[in-house]
Amino acid sequence: MRRRQDLLLGGLGVLLAFGLCEAVSRAGLVRRSYLPPASEVLARAVELAGDPVFLDGVGATLYAWALGLGLACALAVPLGLLLGSVPVVDDAVRAIVEFLRPLPSVALIPLVSLLLGSGTQTKVALITYASVWPILFNTVYGLGETDPLAKDTLRAFGFGRLSVLLRVELPGTAPFIAAGIRISAAIALILAVATEILAGFGEGLGIFIAQAGLATDGTRDVLAGVVWSGTLGLVINSVLVWGERRLFPWTPEHQGRG
Repeated sequence: MRRRQDLLLGGLGVLLAFGLCEAVSRAGLVRRSYLPPASEVLARAVELAGDPVFLDGVGATLYAWALGLGLACALAVPLGLLLGSVPVVDDAVRAIVEFLRPLPSVALIPLVSLLLGSGTQTKVALITYASVWPILFNTVYGLGETDPLAKDTLRAFGFGRLSVLLRVELPGTAPFIAAGIRISAAIALILAVATEILAGFGEGLGIFIAQAGLATDGTRDVLAGVVWSGTLGLVINSVLVWGERRLFPWTPEHQGRG
């Protein structure tokens, strides 16, 4: 019931925003070259679904997104387990982590582009860098929230440090890791599209938006590309939330929604 109500309210909000944009454009309050009618933008977005060149660009963006997010998981989860399990290591690298974490990934685009070019390598490197932090800190935080009684019980029965990590700490931390991956998935998609927009050439959804922005009366195509970006983000987030609900139904968040 709660889920159905959320979907209904979300759909109502989308319809209201759609109607407002349509009315503002049709009434001439804003020039159509700045804000085309929402119906025309939506029709163009649907039309792009049949464009093989555009779909190849979307595939290139999703490939860089998936590769960068996968590398971030492969780096952040083991490192987070290490930092959360060994306080000495955490203290040794804490200053470095706190120095690197606030650096905005978008500001690194010119430097990384200069070093790696403007291809997939640049996108993957920036996506990986930006996506590491939510997964890393969620992993460390999850380890800190593990039930100490369960860990002490295993140690009392003679289980070693690795066994405690695999049998108690890792399963207890898994929901936190999944939440970090979901957050990083959105960040990764933003970085993929933003890097392509700033690069301005090659292939990808961001390239389509950048080139449309340079064309005469290209606002409709720009907004259609933005609709595709938002739709991809919504689909990815929905799939990850569904996966979390199936894998970790005992967490308070998903119990409340049930």
